[in-house]
This record gives sequence, C-alpha cells and structure tokens, in this order.
Amino acid sequence: MTTVQDIMSKDVKVCTLHEPVTAAAKIMRDINCGSVPVCEDKKVVGMITDRDIVLNCVADEKNCSSIHCHEIMTSEVITCSPETDAHECARMMSENQIRRIPVVQNGELVGMCAIGDLATVDIHINEAGDALSHISQSLQ
Repeated sequence: MTTVQDIMSKDVKVCTLHEPVTAAAKIMRDINCGSVPVCEDKKVVGMITDRDIVLNCVADEKNCSSIHCHEIMTSEVITCSPETDAHECARMMSENQIRRIPVVQNGELVGMCAIGDLATVDIHINEAGDALSHISQSLQ
C-alpha cells in the first residue's frame, strides 16, 4: 500500500496570516504551484490560491501589497495524514475539487500532496487522472 508519506513533498513553503498577498503570489511563482498553506507556527489555518488572489484582490483593484493572506484565504482546509492511502488521497482531491492537500500530523504541517505526486506512482495514474478530470470539470 502506497501512503501519502511515500509520495508527498516535505519541503513546503507557507505564508503567515499577516503576510501580504504578494508573498503568497511570489511563492506560487517560485515553486510553480497554484496554492499555498497559510500557517500559524506549524498549524495550517487556511489555504490561499491563485484564484483567491485574482478574484478577491486583483479583480477588485485592491493593493495586493496591503491585503493580508488571512483576508482572502479559504479557512476550511481539507487535510490528510501521512498514513492516508494514496488512493484515498486521490478520492479526497476529486471529491473536494482540489489539486493539493496539506499533510498534517499531530496538528502540524509535515508535507503537501499534489495531484502530480499521485501521478508519479504507476498504480495511481488512473486515480490521479480521474481526480484531475473531476476537478477540472467542475471548474469550467
């Protein structure tokens, strides 16, 4: 059984609640992703996405340097544990229409599992593809 801890990224870049939205955008640019966990210490308290930035900051012509991450983040975060089965993680992504899931152990962020991580494991290619297809369909 392949678990999330076998495929997750352990070096996760995060933002804090009071950092400007531009900090999140720079992380997304630098690591080429569309979402960043927002943390207090090592506890995940939200997720900020490129979509959050565009719809809640740029489209409203707000100054992204003066808007803080907590003002536009999603505070209900879907997480999994390192022991979560990779099949279950793919199902969670599909069901919740997300591409990245913070991996939490004892209340602290220990990694991130992305749709691309699932696709790297041969036995999970179909699940990753199905999850991505469900995620993409609902966003259209």
